[in-house]
Amino acid sequence: MGFGVLRQNMFVLLLLLLSSWVCSVTSSVSYDNKAIIVNGQRRILMSGSIHYPRSTPEMWPDLIQKAKDGGLDVIQTYVFWNGHEPSPGKYYFEDRYDLVRFIKLVQQAGLLFHLRIGPYVCAEWNYGGFPVWLKYVPGIEFRTDNEPFKAAMQKFTEKIVSMMKAEKLFQTQGGPIILSQIENEFGPVEWEIGAPGKAYTKWAAEMAIGLNTGVPWVMCKQDDAPDPVINTWNGFYSEFFKPNSNKKPKMWTENWTGWFTEFGGAVPQRPAEDLAFSVVRFIQIGGSFVNYYMYHGGTNFGRTAGGPFIATSYDYDAPIDEFGLIREPKWGHLRDLHKAIKLCEPALVSADPTVSSLGNNQEAHVFRSSSGCAAFLANYDTSSSTKVTFGNQQYDLPPWSISILPDCKTAVYNTARLGAQSSQKKMIPVGSAFSWQSFNEETASSEDDNTFSNNGLWEQVNVTGDASDYLWYMTDVNIASNEGFLKNGQDPLLTIWSAGHALQVFINGQLAGTVYGQLDNPKLTFSNNVKLRVGVNKISLLSIAVGLPNVGTHFEKWNAGVLGPVTLKGLDEGTRDLSKQKWSYKIGLKGEALSLHTVSGSSSVEWVQGSLMPKKQPMTWYKTIFSAPGGNDPLALDMSTMGKGLVWINGQSIGRHWPGYIARGNCGACNYAGTYSDKKCKTNCGEPSQRWYHVPRSWLNPSGNLLVVFEEWGGDPTGISLVKRTTGSVCADIFEGQPTLKNWRMISSGNANRLQPKAHLWCPPGQKISQIKFASYGLPQGTCGSFREGSCHAHKSYDAFQRNCVGKESCSVAVASEVFGGDPCPDSSKKLSVEAVCS
Repeated sequence: MGFGVLRQNMFVLLLLLLSSWVCSVTSSVSYDNKAIIVNGQRRILMSGSIHYPRSTPEMWPDLIQKAKDGGLDVIQTYVFWNGHEPSPGKYYFEDRYDLVRFIKLVQQAGLLFHLRIGPYVCAEWNYGGFPVWLKYVPGIEFRTDNEPFKAAMQKFTEKIVSMMKAEKLFQTQGGPIILSQIENEFGPVEWEIGAPGKAYTKWAAEMAIGLNTGVPWVMCKQDDAPDPVINTWNGFYSEFFKPNSNKKPKMWTENWTGWFTEFGGAVPQRPAEDLAFSVVRFIQIGGSFVNYYMYHGGTNFGRTAGGPFIATSYDYDAPIDEFGLIREPKWGHLRDLHKAIKLCEPALVSADPTVSSLGNNQEAHVFRSSSGCAAFLANYDTSSSTKVTFGNQQYDLPPWSISILPDCKTAVYNTARLGAQSSQKKMIPVGSAFSWQSFNEETASSEDDNTFSNNGLWEQVNVTGDASDYLWYMTDVNIASNEGFLKNGQDPLLTIWSAGHALQVFINGQLAGTVYGQLDNPKLTFSNNVKLRVGVNKISLLSIAVGLPNVGTHFEKWNAGVLGPVTLKGLDEGTRDLSKQKWSYKIGLKGEALSLHTVSGSSSVEWVQGSLMPKKQPMTWYKTIFSAPGGNDPLALDMSTMGKGLVWINGQSIGRHWPGYIARGNCGACNYAGTYSDKKCKTNCGEPSQRWYHVPRSWLNPSGNLLVVFEEWGGDPTGISLVKRTTGSVCADIFEGQPTLKNWRMISSGNANRLQPKAHLWCPPGQKISQIKFASYGLPQGTCGSFREGSCHAHKSYDAFQRNCVGKESCSVAVASEVFGGDPCPDSSKKLSVEAVCS
């Protein structure tokens, strides 16, 4: 090789090395005790959980954009193993499970990504995300120092990491992924199982680090996370959390925006004021990463809900609701919070807070550095407002609130003051009434095809492999002609003990009773007197699963189904134990085997229609054909007249319906102040836990859509309707002199004399303000949808809104006494409440 060629090649090699070095410098993720460091910069990162299978690919771009508009930097998701590997070695990454597509859409939006591989996810997801086939791997025990489990877990984790590398999705490759997670909330389990748990934690961390992703790994709720893995916190509050090393940042991987809904339970909500308060309380102690779980909850389509008894809706009271619409005022209140925090970022990432008392329940956290000064003024009192003095100025602090001062002078945001618009959503029927046809599901018989027999009772999931919610248990009971009960009229008592979750009991093909459990006690007992005849009596038990467990130590060993004993009391012989006699089994329903939920399957049987169609009959299939309504409003089915079962649209499973399970519990007034828990601020008591069932528009054709419902209990399908979710009215609730981000902009631009809060109202595209339903400047009470005048009210409160807003899509009105005809109560601190109708 000539010297010139050699020199040229060396020059090319040098350029390649230099290029590699430049990339490593400009594309890097690390951390220190202050924050995650992206490309050499410490970042205060606001994140939100959006689970890709709980929405549709057609919804993803809009959800991601709304997250970005809401001030998020990061999107976070679990990876759902059972969706991606439904059978060993057979992978699925399409449609709602197209993880790569989802991450690339996040990247296109300019956001970062946190990939929580787990692969245990909990998440109220069926089996905690584990595929059911994993249970049958020989010698396996979940989530412990068990070689079969570790081998399977490592194989799947490596599969996901290799996919991400191949698509160049890690940040060090130019992609958006800045963080990965291994395991999930294992700390409490480790504490219970001891040494095997500790060994497993160490192994999982070393395995993950060995995959060389180039980005940090985290373990949430794992106080002994081995270096360099970062331990993080999950919960409603995080102000006392500390990492297990002073070299690690304070990270909050799950700030719960609400709570999940269970069938039979009331619907939890978390006030926006308290959620914002929890975030600022964490930031003021040096927290630098907050993730909202959930930012969009979505829907447990199909049979993906776990629990058991987790509802099909996974709305979670998130800033973006189940249907993909912004939840106001929560979304807007957090958006404004994020803007305020970003104003403080230079000081937050370069200084440690100093804390000083401002009163008995008040304190200041101050960050001072050459980069700037930021202060947080807190009032922890749950009932009283107060004035505090800080830096020679006075500040009003409502109860249970924190004010943010990005320059240590100007209050631009208070967690308890909702400057964002509120709205009232409503469900409006669309289209014409459905025309239904029916097909009766037959009670299974031991003579049916695909039945098998055994002496004794089998556990349900071991038989079904979770291929269906349904398992038939069938046996015969012989009654002699001289049995005493036949003469005295005292029917025998049939008692059935079941591990859950629901049970239908049939005697000679007739329904004899229904029982079901609940989230905190899925076990159930059927105990009824039953009619028996001379000779052979057919007892058929339909055991129904309502999602497999997703949390708990060794939940792979938990049982479902009829485990017995099953006894018949009141015979001449006394009590007959049926548990150990011959039982026949059949997995699933006849309608499932025929695929009645599909176009081809539904055409394979004769359906009853018109006046002959039964209503309120248990074990019945219903179908109808309908056209899609126009517009872009999200759609749902109102299932309030039905009992329990399953729903499909064009072969796609919407999920389990169970409006017949009425929400128990105590619902009442909700005060944002004070420590929140999932027992606080509940709604829907005495009503169905879930009435509305999301129908993704992308699942619909312009016409010829097939809707199929299987009804276990016997509902009335003529009451089912298709509805659209839209905005009915919008509200503003503004305090006079309330801190706003606009205040900051005016002060920084020298226009402090123009400080004045405004009430902003706007309707969704296509709608305009048609009416001012309520307006009061003074001391109004109530919340959006239920405002009422207080003891002080300006009689011209309506005038400015009537003049400036009616007929427009949006408007704004200054909150000042002169706008409303003068000060109605000069000695009081006033506010404005207004509600406008959108149409």
